Amino acid sequence: MRPIKMNLITDDKLTLDNEDCENEQETQYPIENFQLTTTPNDFNISTIISFLDAGIFKIPDFQRNYVWDINKASRLIESLLIGLPIPQMFLYEKSRNEFYVIDGQQRLMSIYFFIKGRFPKAETRILLKQKSGNNFIDEAFLADDNHFTNFSLKLNSENNPHQNKFHGLNYKTLNNEDKITLDLATIRNMIIKPTVESDDNSQAMFEIFNRLNSGGMNLNNQEIRMSLFNSGFIKMLQELNKNPTWRKLLNKSQPDLRLKDVESVLRIISMLLAGYNSTIPRVEYGNSMVGFLNRVANAEINIGNDEIEKITKIWNKFMQECNSFSSSDFNFSTGTNNKISVTFFESIFYGICRKAYDENDDSLIQVTPEIVFHLKNSDEFKGYATGKTSSKANVQNRLKFAYDFINGNSTD
Repeated sequence: MRPIKMNLITDDKLTLDNEDCENEQETQYPIENFQLTTTPNDFNISTIISFLDAGIFKIPDFQRNYVWDINKASRLIESLLIGLPIPQMFLYEKSRNEFYVIDGQQRLMSIYFFIKGRFPKAETRILLKQKSGNNFIDEAFLADDNHFTNFSLKLNSENNPHQNKFHGLNYKTLNNEDKITLDLATIRNMIIKPTVESDDNSQAMFEIFNRLNSGGMNLNNQEIRMSLFNSGFIKMLQELNKNPTWRKLLNKSQPDLRLKDVESVLRIISMLLAGYNSTIPRVEYGNSMVGFLNRVANAEINIGNDEIEKITKIWNKFMQECNSFSSSDFNFSTGTNNKISVTFFESIFYGICRKAYDENDDSLIQVTPEIVFHLKNSDEFKGYATGKTSSKANVQNRLKFAYDFINGNSTD
């Protein structure tokens, strides 16, 4: 067969066709099936700060960066000093002494910064999560004047000519009475926890985050997974997402802020591991793409370094083989459409890489124009990859079709 001309991409748009996860109904799991309790607990400020420093209270990875300015943070502190109630926080008790902040991050961090006497500069906000140490935020980082300024309350304004008695004070310069008032001020915390441990609790947790997050923009499925299933597996997906060839195929040099590309990497790797002839105990594809990805991410929380290295080698070798291809080669369009079809891409990845995975031999990975051309022009394969793409039958049939053709089990 003569070589096929591959067109390179120059447009800088994220080109990804991954609608299965986006178009599924938001609630995939009947929440009434889960055993949950919600208990109110009032913690005072002193206890909350100690919990943050001890790592008992955690800010999930998916949460947005700290965005409040010093004026808004100062008004929150003033409310606590004069005895005004502030909105309750929602915490998920993942395990003993491990609570994830579902709602209330901005308030929590504002209080923390005031007690520590430091306030982050605007350009520092994006670094806060990276600089977390054994304490909530590394002490050396807090002390760095390049990243933080001293936090004194800013409560006066041109519209309010009356001097506010707390204006200009910091935690250390509060009088003893006010300091005690702040330390003992309580915040209502609604603690949600499973009452029965089971394999399905991760799905309940997913649904709780989905319903209770109350930021300006609702979290998408992958943003929630980044917290719920935070592990070496999730970090591996983020690293795989940086592969230069993958970025070229997506036609975007930088990762997507809403993690759409990471979700696609999760989907491709999940199909390799469990889409057909699953390698993960008790995990196989059903009829929900969202549920399948959740189960794989949860099952791989305790993934070992050897498995991470094995998957990484396979991914990088496959991408090396794809370096001369463009995104338009991985869809069914005959024109210049440069949007990757994830159903196409996951199938060819499975067909080429599953044997290499099973035999732990990445030298078996070869991506040829002939393979791409055959799948692109097969009516049978196209039917599996463009019809009801998230149905169990079509998912397994397209993976099997690609595997059989590539490994000599089919001559279609």
